[in-house]
Amino acid sequence: MPAAPQASSRLDQSATQLIPTAVLDDVSKLYGSFAVLRHVTLQLDQGRCYLLLGENGAGKSTLLRMLAGLLQPSYGAVRVFGEPPFEVRERIGYMGHAPMLYDEYSAAENLRYFAALYGGTPCLPVESTLRLVGLDPSLGRPLRQYSQGMRQRVSLARVLLPQPGLLLLDEPFSNMDRASALQMLSLLQELRGQGQTILLTTHQRELAEPLADAVLVLAGGRLSIGGSLPAVGSEVRAREPARERSHED
Repeated sequence: MPAAPQASSRLDQSATQLIPTAVLDDVSKLYGSFAVLRHVTLQLDQGRCYLLLGENGAGKSTLLRMLAGLLQPSYGAVRVFGEPPFEVRERIGYMGHAPMLYDEYSAAENLRYFAALYGGTPCLPVESTLRLVGLDPSLGRPLRQYSQGMRQRVSLARVLLPQPGLLLLDEPFSNMDRASALQMLSLLQELRGQGQTILLTTHQRELAEPLADAVLVLAGGRLSIGGSLPAVGSEVRAREPARERSHED
């Protein structure tokens, strides 16, 4: 797989600002009386990879969607590069369960369409982005003829186009064979080395854990550190209050 292009100046600027990539401060998310997330506090730092684990329904996708600016917290604050997420959307790459692609178009046509939507935001060349994820840019058949694993690669290429400083990847290895998943991991390792921050969820912990600087666990809506590497130390913070506090004040 080709080497990842060097990160843009936008990423370099975030390095000099000495602010965390993302912060969740005492965040809760409620649907009616049901709390999906409870008092979650988390700091994500530049050039780190965080592996988020939890059972189905634990709130992993909700947490990622809030960081992406697609959901608002019921209580607490979310900041990405020091701003509300929706104000820095071009610096956030979100890959959800749905591929967000057009089946009637080829991979290159899809990427050209999405690159045009970014307006003045500098994007990677379409052809090099496809090669980056291990796809042939000359492949002209529509996406509906692609395997699920190939569609995952195109989805990742779409996310990488604007050279985001924060990557939010929800089950990125879904429907991939082991060889393809390892190729993606190698690419993510390169991107992390260039200063990009990665938060990913997966049920394939054994695949992603070697890449992770810290392992986070969501259970019952609360976040804890399930295992961290010495290189991270105190750079990851997750707290759980000793007692349930009321948000009604």
